[in-house]
Amino acid sequence: MQSGPQRTTIGVDSAPKLQPFAKMRHDAARDRWTILAPERVFTPDAVALAVLKLCDGQRTVDQIACELAKSYSAPQDRILKDVIAMLQELADKGVLSA
Repeated sequence: MQSGPQRTTIGVDSAPKLQPFAKMRHDAARDRWTILAPERVFTPDAVALAVLKLCDGQRTVDQIACELAKSYSAPQDRILKDVIAMLQELADKGVLSA
């Protein structure tokens, strides 16, 4: 019996990064950022963009939340919950690995 592909689960110790085929590009004509993936285009909002710029495959989700908490003067536990949810959604869409 063969099982399907494993679901990437994002947690506090995950070190997320864009998949090699997904590219983050700035669209100068529209002054917005996009994530280009095969047959898909995502347009992250300003908050998602701040998170994605920290997703380098080296930082953990906990470290990302810590940096954002300092930048936005917000509670880290709240940011951590929101970051995990956002990154999990992108991982489920196949754009992010961890």
